[in-house]
Amino acid sequence: MADETPLTLQVYSRIAEIGQAEWDSCAGSGNPFVSYAFLSALEDSGSVGRRTGWFARHAVLRDAAGEAVAVAPCYAKTNSYGEYVFDHAWANALERAGGSYYPKLQVAVPFSPVPGPRILARHPRALAAMAQALQGLAAELDCSSVHITFCTRAEWEALGAQGWLQRLGTQFHWDNQGYASFEDFLAALSSRKRKAIKRERRDAQAGLTFKALSGAALTPEIWRIFYRFYTSTVDRKWGGAYLTPEFFPLLGERLGERVVLMFAERDGRPIAGALNLLGDGVLYGRNWGCVEDVPFLHFELCYYQAIDYAIAHGLMRVEAGAQGEHKIQRGYLPQPTYSAHYIHHPGLRHAVADFLAEERPHMEQAMAAMADEGPYRKSSE
Repeated sequence: MADETPLTLQVYSRIAEIGQAEWDSCAGSGNPFVSYAFLSALEDSGSVGRRTGWFARHAVLRDAAGEAVAVAPCYAKTNSYGEYVFDHAWANALERAGGSYYPKLQVAVPFSPVPGPRILARHPRALAAMAQALQGLAAELDCSSVHITFCTRAEWEALGAQGWLQRLGTQFHWDNQGYASFEDFLAALSSRKRKAIKRERRDAQAGLTFKALSGAALTPEIWRIFYRFYTSTVDRKWGGAYLTPEFFPLLGERLGERVVLMFAERDGRPIAGALNLLGDGVLYGRNWGCVEDVPFLHFELCYYQAIDYAIAHGLMRVEAGAQGEHKIQRGYLPQPTYSAHYIHHPGLRHAVADFLAEERPHMEQAMAAMADEGPYRKSSE
């Protein structure tokens, strides 16, 4: 794409209007969450839309020949739910000043705090053009702001160079240091942490068997069972399910072997499940739930079984989702996450910029301190 090539923004209220071939030609295959399969399953299942306040406004930049050179999963939002980068205080501040924070534009994967590319470009130079186009789209749709959440560091830096506000967050990921087995991983830990994990696994596994299902093994009955697990967790924590019962079968159908559903069974009866997706060298942990309280079962199914799977399949990393400092002692260390924000209102923009300038060094210091408290053996041990 030459620098002088004119680009035109087109906006679509359904990803099906763009089509899988065109979308995935920009999105690639490395991260399943920005794939046509995942995003279309959200739409076709009714998980996004009026019920949840996520209205698709997918952005496509086309060149003079009509070819898509960049796409972005974009939504007009009437709330700040299902995002995991919290801006409720910003919304309240603007409302108190007499402004309207909603609607806003959100460039994100709904209900999925998974880092990855958000401006899906066939050429790096299209990123700047898309950022400018999104600012124009916000004005056209009378949106207060644009938020690109859980983007890559490269996107974060490029957007910051264009004047977008930069926010830093943290998650906890497990890195595979060439381990040959779970025991090999345990050997890298301090003696006290190694013993603690062994105790947790012993208690969690007592009387249970574990299996990982993918592809054709993900039958409608399996998904019905898992949806019961999913809603049991939602009911305890939040009281409302974003994802509909139709979403999970569509996901299994469209992503196939990239879906890894881990079950814990007692006497052949599933009592807990954890949903994972496979990317290029990465296992992404997502939803989990159970119908029986078992000590440490959440840690076993979501963290230790994921590590077992990653080692067995030669994966580089496990990303176990948002929040959870308890993951540190189980081998998952803090990693930065990135988001970029364009805010039209000058007063709010200045206030948020000041807040983020103070927040970033605190986040960096906290991550360093948490990493230092990790379970791995020091060089002196």
